[in-house]
Amino acid sequence: MTGGLVNALNATMFSFPGISPIPNEMIEKSRLQKAMMFELSMARAESELRGEVASWEACLAIASKRQQRHFDARIPGGLEPGDILVADHAVRNLVAMLHSVQAQRPSAILEHAPLIPGLGWVASGNGDFTIGSTLIEVKHTARNFGAADFRQVLMYWLLRYARTVESNGDMWSDVLLLNPRRNAALLVNYDHLLRSASASSNRVELVELLRSAVGQEFDRR
Repeated sequence: MTGGLVNALNATMFSFPGISPIPNEMIEKSRLQKAMMFELSMARAESELRGEVASWEACLAIASKRQQRHFDARIPGGLEPGDILVADHAVRNLVAMLHSVQAQRPSAILEHAPLIPGLGWVASGNGDFTIGSTLIEVKHTARNFGAADFRQVLMYWLLRYARTVESNGDMWSDVLLLNPRRNAALLVNYDHLLRSASASSNRVELVELLRSAVGQEFDRR
């Protein structure tokens, strides 16, 4: 992923009407680690999208469990009013974004935590959301979408494609990156992303390169 390609992709970013970015000064008043803030808002948004009203304490417990996988995670003992203010703003933005996307595709189902199949030593995992044939990944950062974000969703696609070749399952045609913090979004066609990022290699060649890199057969868990 060259800097020129990343800049070209980011040039097509758009925002959703009626949604306000979270002010930086509000974020800076919170003592929560930024990654913890992201997990907290995701947990709350997921509950609201399921039609539930999970308490902030319950959401913090979910967020803390997810963050414990990271060695540098700082698990708070509780939430301050300023923490909740920021997280609630992020939740409202994300839910509004997803509802807007859903309204444009009324027949498509919004799926939470889609499976990302494993391959060899690459363990299975989960993405954020899908709607129809579009993978949706959420990023809560102050910056534009970066090379690491695009590499991540490319890897997700390749792992999915590797499994689909064997199972004849459905494939994602697009990826939608959402940033509720900035009210920024980017919709990218996967074929375009693959061609742009891999020079002349086609999808089959890329999967074979991935197989060679992991050096093992499918993780069938």
